[in-house]
Order: sequence, then structure tokens, then C-alpha cells
Amino acid sequence: MSGTHRIAMCPGTYDPVTYGHLDIIERASRLFDEVFVAVTDGSFKKTPMFSTDERVTFVRDATAELGLANVRVGGFNCLVTDQARSLGAVAVVKGLRATSDFDYEFQMAQINKHLAREIETVYLPATPKYSFISSSGIREVAAWGGDVDAFVPPRVAQALRERSPRPPGSGHSD
Repeated sequence: MSGTHRIAMCPGTYDPVTYGHLDIIERASRLFDEVFVAVTDGSFKKTPMFSTDERVTFVRDATAELGLANVRVGGFNCLVTDQARSLGAVAVVKGLRATSDFDYEFQMAQINKHLAREIETVYLPATPKYSFISSSGIREVAAWGGDVDAFVPPRVAQALRERSPRPPGSGHSD
């Protein structure tokens, strides 16, 4: 391998960051010299529960607790390929839980390759114990008052308990 400094970017909403996300970030940190976790400001699909600053802080705290010295975290609000180029990234790293993830991510990888031929997409399959965890699923469990401690870092679990709305008829009262 050449002596170049190889930077990867792990983009996502991280709303909220889960142990599955952290597993992918940690594994990417072993493959690349530097990993930039790019927390998107928003999404066309949904409005995030947590602000960009909150999500960046959650990811930054969790990666620091894991001792990942070669991981940086920040927000972004542009095309993934534009952010990757601005960082000097050679790869975009994505985690895959199931074939449904692959279908979507493969389409995005083809679009990204058209926009930035020099940036590769690297897929890391989910570790089996995290393969069922999704941010949307965790938000739903939290909204119904379920225990999310096994799925997210403690600070995130607390924030979910404080922030989660209770669905109508859930039996919870304020």
C-alpha cells in the first residue's frame, strides 16, 4: 500500500446514533487512516428528532469513549460526493443490514460514482448482533416507552426518553 493518507467518510443522519453505527465506524477506523463521520443536517425523507449539533455531539462522545483517535465528526449540508471531495476522502463507507439496505445503497453508489468517479463506495456488512437495529426502530421503541439501553449509548438513551413523544392511547400519562 502506498504512503498516502487514506480518508473515508461515513455519511448518515445518525438520528440517533446506534451501536450498529458505532460498529461500522469502528471497523472503518481500522481500514482507513482517518474516518470522518458526516452527520447530515437533514433529509428529504424525514425531519430528524435531534438537531444536527445534538447528533454530532452524540457521535463525537461515543467515538471518543471507544478511543477512536482517527475518527472526526461533523455536520454537512451538501451532496455526499461534494463533502467527500472537500475532505479528500477516497471512499464512502456504508453499513448493510439486509438486502433492502443493499438495494437502496447500490442505487446511491451508482449515482455517487457518476458524480465522483474517484471516490469508491465500501460496504461493511452489519455484525450479526446489530443487524436488526435501525434508528427509526429505536425511535419507535422509545416513543412507546420501551427500553433502548441495549441499542444506543447511555447519553442517547436518556435523550430519547426525554424527547420521545408518547403515541395516543399508549397508556402513558404526563
